[in-house]
Amino acid sequence: LVLFTLENNGCQRFKELQRNIPDISQKMLTATLKTLEADGLVRREAYAEVPPRVEYSLSDKGRSLLPLINGWNHRIA
Repeated sequence: LVLFTLENNGCQRFKELQRNIPDISQKMLTATLKTLEADGLVRREAYAEVPPRVEYSLSDKGRSLLPLINGWNHRIA
């Protein structure tokens, strides 16, 4: 869901992602974003501002994975 949300809405801050993904807890979203970032599928951009700003976006690797996921979903349905 995080990958699809970033694909559809572009670069987003944490709270925007949380609003756009129904029924996801803060803890689950945080864990998912950390995993996706570690796997190179999501980019995390932190800006040295007051207040701090962090934005998430799809990496090229994450973007290249989406057609495969979409194809897999169509075969299941």
